[in-house]
Amino acid sequence: MVMPHAGEPEVLEFRERELPPPAPGQVRVRIEATGVAFAEVQMLRGRYYAQPKFPFVPGYDLVGRVEGTGQRVATMTRTGAWSQAVDLPAEHLVPVPEELDAAEVVALITNGVTAYQMVHRVARVSAGQTVLVHGAAGGVGTLLVRLALAAGARVIGTASTAKHDRVRAMGATPVDYRDPQLVEKVGAVDAVFDHAAGPGLKRSWRMLRRGGVLIVYGSAATLDDKGWRLTPYVQAMGRMLWWSIVPNGRRARFYSINHKNHFDEDLATVIELLRTGELRPEVAARMPLTDAPKALRMLNDRTVVGKIVLEP
Repeated sequence: MVMPHAGEPEVLEFRERELPPPAPGQVRVRIEATGVAFAEVQMLRGRYYAQPKFPFVPGYDLVGRVEGTGQRVATMTRTGAWSQAVDLPAEHLVPVPEELDAAEVVALITNGVTAYQMVHRVARVSAGQTVLVHGAAGGVGTLLVRLALAAGARVIGTASTAKHDRVRAMGATPVDYRDPQLVEKVGAVDAVFDHAAGPGLKRSWRMLRRGGVLIVYGSAATLDDKGWRLTPYVQAMGRMLWWSIVPNGRRARFYSINHKNHFDEDLATVIELLRTGELRPEVAARMPLTDAPKALRMLNDRTVVGKIVLEP
C-alpha cells in the first residue's frame, strides 16, 4: 500500500512489486498484522516530523513470520509494514509466542512500548500519584491508562464526551478536553501525558504540581497547521526548554520512540504482560490491507477507541 503524494486517504494505491533477495543481516518477514497510527495520518498531510519522501510504503509496526524458519516475530519499522512481506534487520526482531493474537501484539509494539517507557522510564509513576492522560481513548492513551493504574496511580483521562463511558470502564476518571474549566477541574497532578501539543500545552503545564513532569509525545493538535512541518515541534520544544530552565520544581520532556533506548527489551516486556494477561490492548478494528484508506479515514475522524489493525 503506497502513499504516492500528500492528500486524502483515498490517494493511497495498492501495488505489486518483486522483492530482491534480502541484504546481508536481513531476513524476509511475511506479515500477519500491521498497525495504523496517527503518524500515518500526519505523513499523508506531509506533517510528520520524520516525514519520508513520497512515494513510500507506510506501516509503523508488524507481527509476522521469518521466511524459511517460521519464527514468529514483532518489530517497529516506522515505514514499510503495509505490505505482504518486507525485508528487515534480524537484530531487532523480538520473538512472539504462538498463542498470542497478532492484532493484540501489534497494538502493543509502538503504542505499548511508548506507553510503557513513558510510565516507567520517564515519569516513573508510582502508587498514590495522580496522572492526567490526554487522548485516553486512543491507541497509546488506553495503554497509558492501564499501565498507570497498574502502577497504583489515580488516572484522569481526557476524551470526547461520547467516549467517557469507555474511559470510565478502564478505571480512569473522564474529563472533556474541550472544557474551558479543565485546569480547575483536574487540579494538580504528578504527571501529564500530552499527545497533542499545540495551544493546549500551556494548560498541561499549569496542571502540574511541584515535582511533576509534563511528557509530550506528539503534535496531533497541529495537524491542520500550514508551513514548515517542524515548526510546531520547534515551538513546543522551545517552550518546554524554557519551562525546564526556570526554577519552579517541575519538568517538561519530549518523548520520541526509537530502537536505541531499550526498545527491544521493553517490547519483550509488554508482550510478556500480554501473555500473562496483565496488559490487554484495545483493538478497535481488524481490516484487510486493501482497506487502509478507510482505516486512515476512521483514525482521522477520531471515531475509534484503541488500535486499528490491518491484516494482509
